[in-house]
Amino acid sequence: MKYSNTLSLGVSVCVSLSQTFTAWCNSHLRKAGTQIENIEEDFRNGLKLMLLLEVISGERLPKPDKGKMRFHKIANVNKALDFICSKGVKLVSIGAEEIVDGNVKMTLGMIWTIILRFAIQDISVEETSAKEGLLLWCQRKTAPYRNVNVQNFHISWKDGLALCALIHRHRPDLIDYSKLRKDDPMGNLNTAFEVAEKYLDIPKMLDAEDIVNTPKPDEKAIMTYVSCFYHAFAGAEQAETAANRICKVLAVNQENEKLMEEYEKLASELLEWIRRTIPWLENRVAEQTMRAMQQKLEDFRDYRRVHKPPKVQEKCQLEINFNTLQTKLRLSNRPAFMPSEGKMVSDIANAWKGLEQVEKGYEEWLLTEIRRLERLDHLAEKFKQKSSLHESWTSGKVELLSMKDYESASLMEIRALMRKHEAFESDLAAHQDRVEQIAAIAQELNELDYHDAVTINARCQGICDQWDNLGTLTQKRRDSLERVEKLWETIDQLYLEFAKRAAPFNNWMDGAMEDLQDMFIVHSIEEIQSLITAHDQFKATLPEADKERVATMGIQNEIVKIAQTYGIKLSGVNPYTNLSPQDITDKWDAVKHLVPLRDQMLQEEVARQQSNERLRRQFAAQANIIGPWIQTKMEEISHVSVDIAGSLEEQMSNLKQYEQNIINYKCNIDKLEGDHQLSQESLIFDNKHTNYTMEHVRVGWEQLLTTIARTINEVENQILTRDAKGISQEQLNEFRVAVTDLLFFLFNYLLYLYNNFFLSLSLSLSVPQGEVEFARIMTLVDSNNTGVVTFQAFIDFMTRETAETDTADQVMASFKILASDKTYITVEELRRELPPEQADYCISRMTSYVGSGAPPGALDYISFSSALYGESDL
Repeated sequence: MKYSNTLSLGVSVCVSLSQTFTAWCNSHLRKAGTQIENIEEDFRNGLKLMLLLEVISGERLPKPDKGKMRFHKIANVNKALDFICSKGVKLVSIGAEEIVDGNVKMTLGMIWTIILRFAIQDISVEETSAKEGLLLWCQRKTAPYRNVNVQNFHISWKDGLALCALIHRHRPDLIDYSKLRKDDPMGNLNTAFEVAEKYLDIPKMLDAEDIVNTPKPDEKAIMTYVSCFYHAFAGAEQAETAANRICKVLAVNQENEKLMEEYEKLASELLEWIRRTIPWLENRVAEQTMRAMQQKLEDFRDYRRVHKPPKVQEKCQLEINFNTLQTKLRLSNRPAFMPSEGKMVSDIANAWKGLEQVEKGYEEWLLTEIRRLERLDHLAEKFKQKSSLHESWTSGKVELLSMKDYESASLMEIRALMRKHEAFESDLAAHQDRVEQIAAIAQELNELDYHDAVTINARCQGICDQWDNLGTLTQKRRDSLERVEKLWETIDQLYLEFAKRAAPFNNWMDGAMEDLQDMFIVHSIEEIQSLITAHDQFKATLPEADKERVATMGIQNEIVKIAQTYGIKLSGVNPYTNLSPQDITDKWDAVKHLVPLRDQMLQEEVARQQSNERLRRQFAAQANIIGPWIQTKMEEISHVSVDIAGSLEEQMSNLKQYEQNIINYKCNIDKLEGDHQLSQESLIFDNKHTNYTMEHVRVGWEQLLTTIARTINEVENQILTRDAKGISQEQLNEFRVAVTDLLFFLFNYLLYLYNNFFLSLSLSLSVPQGEVEFARIMTLVDSNNTGVVTFQAFIDFMTRETAETDTADQVMASFKILASDKTYITVEELRRELPPEQADYCISRMTSYVGSGAPPGALDYISFSSALYGESDL
């Protein structure tokens, strides 16, 4: 230990300290039959300095040199200084030459160092020591006294009341404290000095006038004098120590009970929330519209963003509280905490796992249902469009096929009707594919459980029935025309040729117009590029189609030319078809008009797919960084407890900084969530640019936060273990190295390593009993036979083997001291010796004493002490 021994003192302070230190030294030297008169002169030869150290330490120093030469004096002083250093004191700027030369400041600094080491350092009060322990002792002893408020070792002692209060607290027969006045500091100080010197064998070390007239009395002089009172009354501290032990034990018990109640409350609330949430996530009743399902998806996002994160934090905090509570119970030698049935950490983990499984299934169901509805809407619209085109085409066809016009027609008209019917049959065959497509779409809508399938089925059935009827009527009309065709001879070949060429061309234009107006749905650039390629191929056929149109129109021109040449009067109507040249021209113009519109639609879809692709790449770019980052951090955290060097506090600081860096990374997760939401709003459900989904990132992030929190909690528990058991940082490091050796031993099962390891820790295991002792140790450090010994389990084993712990017997002994060796204790004794809160706690929980010879109201502290450690029931 290093003490400050450099004194910057004025003349008056030096005189005051010299008087105090001289009196202190003489209080010990007189035990050896000698004393000093001048502190800077009498220690110069080192003889009385060595004698002083022997008296206050109870140890023998090396034999002093008897010579009177300067080097003899320096040798003796060096022997004294070496002895001081051997007690763990590091002297700064003090050498034997300064003491031999009579340097007042160095001599006083040396004496102050001796006083600190042998009179103050070993003072310990409630986990505080040295100066702080002495100050706390003074505060505790003088707390009940009026006009006394000890906050320091200078101005708090100027009025003398604090010194008088210390004497009265331990020897009330020596001073009548009620007669002392705060405005008489001289009288109070002199009274304390005289009583202490006469009855307590404490020599007068201070001057009352100096204390009163000095604005701030010298702290070292006051500490030296007050420490004499502490040692004088040390024998009276046994009862106080016992009371302190009881207070400490009771405080631990109360704190543990509070932690248990908090755990039960938090576990109940979390399990109740999970119980309420799971039925909501298990509700898989599908909506019939896309808008309703989108609202369900938005509600699920709100649950993920708003409702679930606080519960994740509560679950993490619940595990930390449980581990901390079990550590405190273990360190305080209490039975382990067993939560209520169904509220174990494992129960909560299982419930949480079930929640996440249901949550994952619900999200998959939502996305699948949205895709299904999207597909259904598309198919339903396509069904309506094709059905409308077909119904438009079939309108009036039944009536046409049912006509008997051939019965009164001329030869030319009969032939025209026959050719017209052939053209209709060609048209009918061309429409067969459309009817099959309508039926296929209706079947798919039924398979996908379309909500208005009844209407679809009715319309599809009507179209199919009508189609069958058309086929029957068509065949009947053909039979009738063929029957009368033999009666007629002449037919106009040009009209027939026009009709034959116009009908398929017209069908081609109908198909082209249908294709150009056909709806489409794609999910990638490749799919839209495939449609663009097909459209380009269609446009490449337009020149050939235009040639066919010109050829068809040429037939009509030839008819007009022949009629003009031979003076034939045309009726203006082609008897073989309802198609006119104007119809062909109008449809051709319509096809040419639809081509650029189709181009525009395809380009707009290209732009949309390119935007979707940018969203995919944007999400993938972040996910491919965040995913490996989370994996790397998880691996780093798994080694952090071994890799981080320094004290536990430094490790804790580094871990906190590590945790803060992780939390600071949250903005990247939030940004990824935003990109994920944009992708879902754009109905993007796949991404070939990354293997990471948002669910992977969320789960990894939650595991990362939980892991760093558990690692911090482990270090906190190590600090708690160290402070409670008095284990130093060096011991913890030795334990950590020992864990590595122990794990190596477990894997290789080499008995000689086991003996060497534990013998190095002074466990003194004999060789013949090595196997038995090994089995005992393994039962303690690996009770579940996992083959893995954790660092915490090893620390618990080492502290049980090497450190002292509070036991029920120690608490009983403490109560016995307070009860003056009686087997019972009274309420008055508890209230006198314990703080009010601790006294009330004991009174409310102790049972009545049932033995003989006890006064009414006596309490049984023995059963109470046993119950604190789980050895009996209160």
